[in-house]
Amino acid sequence: MPSLRRRRLLGGAVAAASLACPSLSLRAQAWRGPYPFTLGVASGCPTPEGVVLWTRLAPEPLQGGGMGETAVDVHWELARDEAFTRIAARGKVQATAADAHSVRVELRGLEPGRHYWYRFTAGGARSATGRTRTAPALDSDAPVRFAFASCQQYEQGYFSAYRDMAAQPLDLVVHLGDYIYENSWGSRLVRHHEAGIPTELAEFRDRYALYKSDRDLQAAHAACPWLVSWDDHEVANDYTGDVSPRMADPARFLAVRAAAYQAWYEHMPVPASARPQGPDARIYARYRFGRMVDLVMLDGRQYRSHHACVPATTAAPLVDCPDRLDPSRTFLGAQQEAWLASELALPATQWTVIAQPTLLASAERARPPGHGYWMDGWDGYAAARDRLLETLATRRPRNAIVASGDVHAFWAADLRRQPDAPVLAAEFVGGAITSEGPSAASVANMLARNPHLKYGRGDRRGYAIADVDGKRCAVEFRAADDEKEAASAVRTLKRFVVADGAAGVQLAGG
Repeated sequence: MPSLRRRRLLGGAVAAASLACPSLSLRAQAWRGPYPFTLGVASGCPTPEGVVLWTRLAPEPLQGGGMGETAVDVHWELARDEAFTRIAARGKVQATAADAHSVRVELRGLEPGRHYWYRFTAGGARSATGRTRTAPALDSDAPVRFAFASCQQYEQGYFSAYRDMAAQPLDLVVHLGDYIYENSWGSRLVRHHEAGIPTELAEFRDRYALYKSDRDLQAAHAACPWLVSWDDHEVANDYTGDVSPRMADPARFLAVRAAAYQAWYEHMPVPASARPQGPDARIYARYRFGRMVDLVMLDGRQYRSHHACVPATTAAPLVDCPDRLDPSRTFLGAQQEAWLASELALPATQWTVIAQPTLLASAERARPPGHGYWMDGWDGYAAARDRLLETLATRRPRNAIVASGDVHAFWAADLRRQPDAPVLAAEFVGGAITSEGPSAASVANMLARNPHLKYGRGDRRGYAIADVDGKRCAVEFRAADDEKEAASAVRTLKRFVVADGAAGVQLAGG
């Protein structure tokens, strides 16, 4: 006879799983066919009492999944040990064609700050085992260790960085966007998309299946929970709001965006609250890890103003014009800006991490004596950046750290409102998993022209680890020796530290 706590846990988990799949069918069948768990398992969005579990049935992952139209029963188990001798909860959910036979289980009633193991079965097939971890209790002072990553162009390299990440003792992974790439580009390609640019839902589903078939990426997902956002390549390169440089007609592009957002939702360990409504989905959110870390995930694509200073067909030239300073221009959208300001006004944890898609620090990029900025980054939205920095200055969250991606290089920067103003936050850009970066000459020019950029390197691919405790936030950049080699070693590239109460970036050796 299970304990009262066990019965409550089981009941709460099953109820959450049912809510995650609103298109339940009474005609669901047990699966009988080829192995369906080809895309692995994942977990995400940890809270002190819950987590989201994910998988997708796809026996033919690159041919639409191969599941047909029939709803299929999928059983899940959650255990307190890897051998599954101490079952914490179990239940059943249905995988339907409407969501590409993906399933998500939203668990509640778990114990804070501990590991759990989970797995799925469909018919006689069983998935790989994943390990997840709930967030610490709200009154916990436990340290938090997380990785952050972005930009994993499948063709340009192997995911050896994820193999290394899976071997690290992490509480979670934060992914900042460009999980897939819709386009093919780059030099020395080591593998291929084998399809053109996706614009339809089925095409986006197959692109996610290709990426998620990578065993190193699967291992990183199975090792710990993830928090995920998106940038542009999940939809179209350099898109802004309702247009892209390749497709200026908003009605046509929003149909593409709706398909892309739906495919993203189907393949990410996010709650049902993130389900898109056509081309719209709210994914920005705040997560708390005890009294140590507030982690704010931002959406830097869906709500932004169109590019300044450049024609609608490109965002590439380095330019400058008065329009980029227009105070009406927004990067986050008015509603998200107001939400962020209100979140930063709440009682703070010891560290506040703002996770957002691209380099926040201002960056003069043109060669002297000229002036030029990249319009797809925050420099194209200078007033919006000023408002964010002003919010940090007035709300004064303790020990602000900005974790960024997108620009395919490692950067460390001090964030200030003005060159001679106090440092408000430290920013770290965690490189790119595989996507090609800027030249050494470009990085050297940016470092010379922007003294608040304390470190930069664009010739290595990898990710970052942040290790946060009561005294400091230590950040380690880790990079593959050669992302073009599947078995490449991954090593420490550089280490930094931000001391409690001192916002500036300090080199820590390594």
